[in-house]
Amino acid sequence: MTSKTAVLGAVETLAADPLLFGGAVVLLYLFRPLVLWPTTLVAVAVGYGFGIALGFPVALAGAVLTSVPAFYAGRWVAAGWNCGVVARLATAGSRFFDATGDFRGVVAGRLAPVPADAVSAAAGMGNVRLRVLAGGVLLGELPWTMAAVVLGNSFHTISTAGLGGVGTRLGVITTLAAMVLLAGPAYEHLVESRRSVGNRSQ
Repeated sequence: MTSKTAVLGAVETLAADPLLFGGAVVLLYLFRPLVLWPTTLVAVAVGYGFGIALGFPVALAGAVLTSVPAFYAGRWVAAGWNCGVVARLATAGSRFFDATGDFRGVVAGRLAPVPADAVSAAAGMGNVRLRVLAGGVLLGELPWTMAAVVLGNSFHTISTAGLGGVGTRLGVITTLAAMVLLAGPAYEHLVESRRSVGNRSQ
């Protein structure tokens, strides 16, 4: 069963039994990377069943733990197929994290509305350390996770249009935050590129 609507419907049924719901949440986080669901979808379910006080730390921990498989997959691919497209992706990932710094790069990637697994895989390919990934995910996922848990907790009063509106506004805010984080490294890269061009023309 991979339909998001079906999963959220099942969550409503399971939420009446805390123990059963806890087991379902563990399964959701384990299988999430396999079906490429966004982490916020599971966080909405967690907020619905656990509420805000318990749901927020559970969802945040889940976001970190569920980023590990994609991280190691990226590292394994980069080490095992160091040629062609994979080599170019690994090089691009390394350059990105060299320019931004590992922690800032992960935070910016998780703040931006891009697939979480792509960011984790890129971190693995870019030789980011696991603890740096975990810290970056914790910080970068804070606004997304809090919003998703709050929405899940209030799911019975929020219309579909309301969910979409909140998601759009949050996406704009987190994208701007990611741009601010990357502005410094981007400027330094531009200055360095111009300096290199100037040196070659002399």
